[in-house]
Amino acid sequence: MSTYELAISRRSIRRFKQIAVPYEILEKCVDAARLAPSAANLQPLEFIIVDDEQLLDKVFRTLLTWAASLGSQGIPPVGSRPKAYIAILRNKNLGITFSVYDVGLAVENMVLVALEEGIGSCCLGSADQDRLAAVLNIPDDYEIALVLALGYPDESPVEEPFDSSTKYWKDDNGVLHVPKKSLKKVLHRNAF
Repeated sequence: MSTYELAISRRSIRRFKQIAVPYEILEKCVDAARLAPSAANLQPLEFIIVDDEQLLDKVFRTLLTWAASLGSQGIPPVGSRPKAYIAILRNKNLGITFSVYDVGLAVENMVLVALEEGIGSCCLGSADQDRLAAVLNIPDDYEIALVLALGYPDESPVEEPFDSSTKYWKDDNGVLHVPKKSLKKVLHRNAF
């Protein structure tokens, strides 16, 4: 599959098969992330791979919002939770003004590498920072920028044309529908 095909087929996954993700794949994701562009090449990002069965539930309990518009239907139930996480950390001492872009670029690299390996992901920005820092023993001079949940997909969300709402929803068969604006609605050439 080409990079373009990976990018357009990617969907956030919130239901996972209970199969361990090989550490080599997780490490490969981080390797791709560390090589992503970095503002002023400051490289303020560091990563924690979590794949220990004892830690998975502890990390899960620190994640606050999975799919806000779905309410409780968006939260992965026991038996469908991620089998790995990668916490993306920003070193506060390395000028974080533009590092928000570093985070996005690094995460997209991880998401695409994971997908190429058959691993689904869900990027989570809503975590109890203090609890998660305690669980993962994160020093005070780092902040948790995002958490990437990973695992083999146990759902197949579908894209649908954006009508009037960006809210995703589940149909009667439990299939997640994700409205996306068309290329025509977002693309401008040479001027707005």
